Formats: sequence, structure tokens, C-alpha cells
Amino acid sequence: MFVLGGDINFDIQVIHGYRRFCNKIYQATKYVLGKLGDDFKPQPKPAKTGRETLAERWILHKFNKAAKEFNEALEAREFSVAASTVYQYWYSQLCDVFIENSKSLLQPDAPAEVQQSAKETLYTALEGALTMIHPIMPFITEHLWQRLPRRPGDTTISIMKAKFPEYDPALDDPAAETAYELILDTSKAMRSILVQYEVKTKTDLIIQTYDPTSHRTIADEVTSIKSLGGKYAGEITVLSPEDSKTAPPGCVVSAVGAKAAVYLPVSKEIALEQEARARANLAKAQEAVRKQQSIINSAGWREKVKPEVREAEEKKLRDAESEAARFEEQIRELERLRISA
Repeated sequence: MFVLGGDINFDIQVIHGYRRFCNKIYQATKYVLGKLGDDFKPQPKPAKTGRETLAERWILHKFNKAAKEFNEALEAREFSVAASTVYQYWYSQLCDVFIENSKSLLQPDAPAEVQQSAKETLYTALEGALTMIHPIMPFITEHLWQRLPRRPGDTTISIMKAKFPEYDPALDDPAAETAYELILDTSKAMRSILVQYEVKTKTDLIIQTYDPTSHRTIADEVTSIKSLGGKYAGEITVLSPEDSKTAPPGCVVSAVGAKAAVYLPVSKEIALEQEARARANLAKAQEAVRKQQSIINSAGWREKVKPEVREAEEKKLRDAESEAARFEEQIRELERLRISA
């Protein structure tokens, strides 16, 4: 019996996109090899040294999580899920975040132990990334893997024979994941507000924190935030929860959920132009609050949903309420500037 196959939607733009992805893999490997140097000797096996920064703990946790999900997807023959998992690890976590963050860890004036730890983590994260994606992209991964320095005692001649990444409980670090996600959200808010107000020169910013844990995390990671915040991020001042009674004067704001907010000092002229935009943003935030309240307050909702779903929806409400409060503060400040102008 002859059975016709289905049509395949061939999009040349998708091909161009994956070509760029191959180039990203190549450039990331080239960067890491350049930072490791010719005399670098990796540890005997992938493991923590105990000297890792928050960013390193985060990427090792993400690598470990990706390895677990990738192996499970392969076992279940869910090849699309496997490919998506390793793609996101490469693109969104290793290249766009950790490699960028590592540039501040590898500055010449950074302590030697910080630089060495960052190199160990870069090697582990890259070695595992190349090995994990090899079944999907065999040729470029073989080519690049051959350039990596070998771990002591490793005489493997090809990536096809190399040890495949497996889940390691010792690399699990959900606390680091939570803390570093706050850093990423803060740097994202920083980039967003700099783009929104078309800042083209180095500009100082203020980060207001709203609870002790967030304050400690952000204050400890100012260098990382600045590294991820874009080339126009200047000096950063971190305010404690005790300073949150009044908003910094003469500033516009970008909320970071319920935990923090980024403030950008602006001139009166710019502030006057932005009041309408702030009111539109406030209306969106208030609509989000109403939407979440209607979900949470619906009859029998708490009894019907799972605890993790309830917690996620309640967090969305807290974040929306905090965002609305930040925009209300911003509008009051913009009105004050308008009156005094």
C-alpha cells in the first residue's frame, strides 16, 4: 500500500536563522577559548569548586537542568523537545547571559581566584553544550570540540566517543536560579528604560529594592547588573527598603515585579513628554490587576486549582499591583515637574 506523506513548510528565513545560530556557537567557542588561554588545564571532571559566583552557580544549574530534560526527551523520542531544550540553553542562557556576564568576571583587575573559577565554569558549560547538541549538529560540534583542551586523563579522540552530559544533583541550585532571575529581570528593566527614553550616553541609574533579600542580592551583584544592562548603563545606586517611602525625585521608573524598580533621572523636557505614556502604562497595569483579581476571586477557584498554580497567579497579582504603584509614583513625579516647569 502506498501512503502519501505530508507537506513540509520550507521557509528560507528559518534556514538563515539556524545559520546565524551556527555562527553564534562558533563565536561563543572562539570567545571561551580566547579567555581560557593556551595554558588552561580543566578539572578532572565537571564539578563545583565552592568559589563560584552567583552567575556561575546559575549557569551550572541551568546546564544540569537542560541535560536532565534533554536526556528525558531523547528517551521518550521527543526529538523536537530535545532540540528546543538544547537550543534555549545555548542561545538564551549560555550565549546571551553567562558569556556576557563572564566578561566582568574576567576583567584584568578581577581577583585571580574569581578569574580561575569563571574559566572553569565557562569550560564546563561549553564542553557540555557542545556534547549535548552533537547528535543534532554533528559537524560543527566535532570541529569545535577538537579545539578544546582535554581534562586530565581524557584521551577521547572524537566527540562521538565523549561522555554525554547527565543530571548531577550536586549542580542543582534552585536558590541561585531564583536570585539570578532577579538580576536578569533588573538588567532587562534597565535596558528597557534606557531604550524607551532613547539614552545614547553613559547615564547613572537608581535601583530601589522593596525587601531585605532583594536588596542583598542586587547590592551584591551590581557588577553583573551593569554588565548585562547595556553599554549606556553608568554608575548604579542601590536603595534599601527603608528608602522606599518616597520615589527618587526627577526620575521615570521601570518596575521589576514586586521586588525592585529601576529609576532613570530625566530632564524636565523629557519628563513632560512622557506623562501621557506613563498614564497609558498605568492603565495597562491596572487592567492586569483587575484581570488577576477576577481570576483569584472567582467562585471556588482556590479549591479547584493546584497549589503551584495558585501561587503563580497570586504572584502575577502582586507584580501587577507593584507595577501599577510604580507608575502612579512616576505620574505624581511627572506632574510635580510639570507644575514647577
